Amino acid sequence: MKHGANIYKYAKELGCKSGEIIDFSSNINSYHPSITITPTNNMLVKYPDSNYSSLKKTITKKYEIKKSQITLYNGATSAIFELFKHLREKRVYLYAPLYGEYEKAVPNDKKIIKINRFKNLYKKPKKGSIVVFVNPSTPDAKHYSLAKLFGIWKKQKCTVVLDESFLEFQNLKSLRNQIDSYKKLYIIQSFTKFYGCGGVRIGAIFSNKENVQMLKTPMWNLSAYDAEFLEERLKDKDFDEQSRKLHKRHKKELLRILIGSKLFSKIYKSDSNFVMVKSEKSKEIFEHLLHHKILVRTCGSFDFLTNDYLRFAVKDSKAHNKLKKALNEFC
Repeated sequence: MKHGANIYKYAKELGCKSGEIIDFSSNINSYHPSITITPTNNMLVKYPDSNYSSLKKTITKKYEIKKSQITLYNGATSAIFELFKHLREKRVYLYAPLYGEYEKAVPNDKKIIKINRFKNLYKKPKKGSIVVFVNPSTPDAKHYSLAKLFGIWKKQKCTVVLDESFLEFQNLKSLRNQIDSYKKLYIIQSFTKFYGCGGVRIGAIFSNKENVQMLKTPMWNLSAYDAEFLEERLKDKDFDEQSRKLHKRHKKELLRILIGSKLFSKIYKSDSNFVMVKSEKSKEIFEHLLHHKILVRTCGSFDFLTNDYLRFAVKDSKAHNKLKKALNEFC
């Protein structure tokens, strides 16, 4: 499995509708408050503001950065691919396992070196390289204190690509405050995960003004609807508090179910909205759950992992109860 949320493929295999599958492979916020915006003729006919000034103003307040430090893209994956088109360094260190699109985004003229962050976290990259780090990590959801690593990267004069897309579920510390002091820092921010909007494709790169100008974002790369939706989500004063409150409760539910099943030899500590587990029977568990129309993420496509590892996203109580029932029926 190359990516989560491939419910359409599995629905076809099962001969059911995609909506019948409970998708534990997709680590999207399960809190989905109603929205009040609907597409209008005016929204569809007119070109949006190509600078997305109103949305950027809202982002500056939410993330405590300057408008000049924001560039927006049609999803975080698009941001990653566009960024690598502009980076000149020839060596790229990927702290793996990590989101697979990073390796795909690296152009053929660059050399990829993979660092096993489980075993060689503090291995020193060569001077003037690009380093890519996802924090909290995927698929194991570990949040790293980056003070020592960031010191190494700065000493080596590395260009740092730091993905903080899963940071907000537990309100963890960001390195956005380093953007001005370290000019080679780029932060990838997905708005899809925490704001629960996989169908609204908005991602961002946060960096200093000169880097943002260098990226030369295409005009009108977001739809008017996408921009208005995200702005409403960001302005919702209760969203963050309610999300984290529910996340905390639902994560405890999921962990109780996984522990109580006694099917897993290891359950990894999680600092985000998904949990990685290990079992010698993971293949059989995956197939059993799929038979019950429950899809989980296999981890064999991640570097340094095998299909003995599975990842479960945090969902709501209804989904958790169905998972518990299915796991209890596994023989």
